[in-house]
This record gives sequence, structure tokens and C-alpha cells, in this order.
Amino acid sequence: MSQLSTWLANGPLLSDGAWGTELIARGLEPGTCPDLWNLSNPDAVAGVARAYVEAGSRVILTNTFRANPVSLPAEFEGHATAINKAGVRISKEAAAGRALVFASMGPTGKMVMAEEISAAEVESAYNIQARALAEAGADALLIETQSDPQEAEIILRSAKATGLPVIVSFTFDTGKAHDRTLTGDTPERIAHRMEQAGADAIGANCGSGIEHFVLLCCRLRESCQVPLWMKPNAGLPVVEDGKLHYRQSPQEFAAHLPSLLEAGASFVGGCCGTSPAFVAALKERFTACASE
Repeated sequence: MSQLSTWLANGPLLSDGAWGTELIARGLEPGTCPDLWNLSNPDAVAGVARAYVEAGSRVILTNTFRANPVSLPAEFEGHATAINKAGVRISKEAAAGRALVFASMGPTGKMVMAEEISAAEVESAYNIQARALAEAGADALLIETQSDPQEAEIILRSAKATGLPVIVSFTFDTGKAHDRTLTGDTPERIAHRMEQAGADAIGANCGSGIEHFVLLCCRLRESCQVPLWMKPNAGLPVVEDGKLHYRQSPQEFAAHLPSLLEAGASFVGGCCGTSPAFVAALKERFTACASE
């Protein structure tokens, strides 16, 4: 039995919600790199992690989405190992044995945009990040918000070399039905390709609301055998006073949980626009579903 299967033996697990907006609420300037706070403002980062654990998350992430040498601000690329290890330490201390810690690894965003970066450069950067996250004691690695399967496979190789379970999660938000990646790949194609590449779990995050994720989950479930990771946004944002706002309430979001679980989701949490209040609402629905 795989490690993920062991964790899921008693049913699907509740993950956390958005990190960026929570850090902004604690004083992070929009547009700045949140990962740097692992070293400069660890108490604020810990506050986010603790809030999700207290709300009921059984899995929390780390503040390391951009913490690879390619994606960090140039002057901090030499600090990638320290930033990643601090991110894991902060989340593990906040979890205090009550939640698993899955370390976040985001995309470079450069290969899909045809910027000047080689596969070797990407692999080197993620080797550094994956090794640091594993050495710091992460329970698993989450490669998230992916849009380019070629880049995802490179990151997956680096992550798998650690021996930890690895989840690969894509964003599907383009095409007429908003069901394709930026590279035009469907959920079916992504599921097959990532499973063949060795992903221990596959999923979707960001891009659209939870209603859309039910169908995405069904399509992924029909196309692979591994556990599924689902973290939708709190609906679609609107711009008010020059800022993005998500209008879906925690209760409206959580009302779709039974459908998402029925579609085959193994891990459920939230992405942009969600908060500890959303996790608390999901926990309540999880409890209701378990008693039915």
C-alpha cells in the first residue's frame, strides 16, 4: 500500500485554503514574493498555517510556491535552500502532528511562454528545491498550478528523486469550455501523461469555481487510477475598486462538497479566494457526509 493510500484509508482528507490572500491580510505587499517571509516574517507565515490547522485542515501546504532559484527574485536565488527549509519547518511546527505537511512547488511559467530557459536549468532549480523540502521533513511534495506538461514532468522527476509521495496539480481554465491548460491539454490527456510519468496523485487547482471542478474531477477519475487532489477557487472574481474580490461564501462553496466527493476526490481544499472560514465550512460538510 502506498503512503498516500495509507493516509486515505479512512476516507478523503480536508486540505487548506489560499495562502497569498491570508499573507496579504497580515501585511504582505501585493506583488511581492511571499516566500521571502519564511525568513523575514516567520510568525506571520506560521499564523496562516495555524489558522488552517485550527479550522480543520488535515493537510496543510508550505509557503514555498515560488521558492526555486529560477522563480525567486534574482538577489535571493542563493537563499532557495534556506527559504524552503524554513517553509517546511514553519508548517510542521504549526501542524504539531495534527495535519500532514505537503510542500508546495509552483511553476516557473517560463517554458510555456517560450522564454529563454532550458530544461536543464529547470531541472537544476527544482532539484535544489525538492532536496531542501525533503531534508526539512515534508510529508509529500505538491507540484501545483501547472499549465505545461513538459515542465511538470521535469519537476516531477526532481520531486520523485526524493522518495516522497508526489502530487501533480494542473490549472484548467482555457478553451471554449474552460477545460484545457494553457498548452491546450485536456484533463484526460494530463491524467494519462502524469500517471505514466509516475505521479502518485493528480489533480486540479485554481482557475475556476468548485461547480466546474465536479466535472473536472469526473474526467480525471475516468482517466487515471491514482488519488485526486482538488482545490478550486471561491467562484470567479470580480473587480471592485481596482481589487479582485471573490463573492462566493464559505457555505455556498462547501455545499458542493458531496458532489465533489462523489466524483472521486481524495483531497479537497480551496485555492484563490478561500480562507480558514472555507475550511471550517468544508469540515462541517465532511462530518455530515461521513454520518450519512
